[in-house]
Amino acid sequence: MPVELIYWDSDAFLGWLQSEAGKAQLCEGTLMRADAGEVLIVTSTLTIAEVLWMRNAPPIPKDKAEIVRRFFRRSCMRLRNVTRVVSESAQELVWDHGIRPKDAIHVATALEAKVQALETFDDGLLKKTGVVGIPPLLIRKPIAPAQRKLL
Repeated sequence: MPVELIYWDSDAFLGWLQSEAGKAQLCEGTLMRADAGEVLIVTSTLTIAEVLWMRNAPPIPKDKAEIVRRFFRRSCMRLRNVTRVVSESAQELVWDHGIRPKDAIHVATALEAKVQALETFDDGLLKKTGVVGIPPLLIRKPIAPAQRKLL
């Protein structure tokens, strides 16, 4: 069975790292699948810095630096650089679809990586599912862990 590629934008990482109510549990589903070898989580190198302080959220303090750095070094993570091609694709997403520039970097990176889905909690991005990319990119919230069956 092939490994599924799932893109996480900064919002998904922050939901997990800050243990945000309603978000961390959903993120746990993707992380459990990643730890089981079913999923690789793809993100932009932009996320490493952006996740430290998202708009309308408290910053992650420096005393948690090693925790954050170790998290991005997990074997189930794949980081993609912000290249000129990605940046120019992001420009097109801003102009053609009204996506904010940082979000456009994430979407362009997800499209370049040919992921099966982009997971986010950003309402603006969630509205763009099936609208951007060829084939159209699935944009969704992370999926909660599957319930275990009773034996």
